[in-house]
Amino acid sequence: MALEINLKDKVVLITGVTSGIGAKIAMVFAKAGANVAGCGIEKSESKEAVGFLETVNNFEQEVLYVQSDVTVKEELENLVQQTVDKFGRLDILVSNAGANVFEGAETCSEEDWIRNHELNLASHWRLAKLAKPYLEKKNGTIIIMTSNHAYSSIPGCFPYNVTKTALTGLVRSLAIEWGPLVRTVGIAPGFIDTPGNQKWFDSFPDPEAERQRTIDLHPVKKIGTSEEIGAWCVFLASEYASFASGTTYLLDGGRSALMQDE
Repeated sequence: MALEINLKDKVVLITGVTSGIGAKIAMVFAKAGANVAGCGIEKSESKEAVGFLETVNNFEQEVLYVQSDVTVKEELENLVQQTVDKFGRLDILVSNAGANVFEGAETCSEEDWIRNHELNLASHWRLAKLAKPYLEKKNGTIIIMTSNHAYSSIPGCFPYNVTKTALTGLVRSLAIEWGPLVRTVGIAPGFIDTPGNQKWFDSFPDPEAERQRTIDLHPVKKIGTSEEIGAWCVFLASEYASFASGTTYLLDGGRSALMQDE
């Protein structure tokens, strides 16, 4: 019999499902049989939210979308409550929502520092606390999305890289303090082929040349896909990963293993 990950009857709450990595995480969880609650800043009638709902429905799973700003505690409270009200349980939390806040250590404003902290760090902690009572009932799993910038970075990516580094500490603390009833793990994606990264390529005079230059920096000679990140999330939420906790997994195609001075 082939190895199978079956999350039938499980309920997963995923933040940031209307685009990029979050949208594909939702798709892979639905494919694995999970019912999916998701949020984004877009309205429920937006094409992005409708696309999320249709994707999950295509796999015949129950689905919920709640418009939410994850930096607002009251909206996080509403998100968790609506999820539990609809499904009656919560098994998995994928705290994924975030955004690039790229400045410099000297030029970063107080406003950008605070905005970055609230979105890319504090929101993950607040949401995890709200979900904890429900996850404990199901020996649930928290998956926190950080970044390869938690391990190495480049000039001009402050203060984003600071909070992404801090998230690895959050993963460790939650694993230590909330285990064994709740497992907590992190995923640190490297360069993933998303619309946001395509926008980055398009900012160069020759986007295709820049894409190829980026590919060549990776020993695997490819850029990662959002589906691959989704598959890692599903695996880490499954019974096969029950011994994994307190660790953040760096998924960067080997880029960090290669000295970039060639």
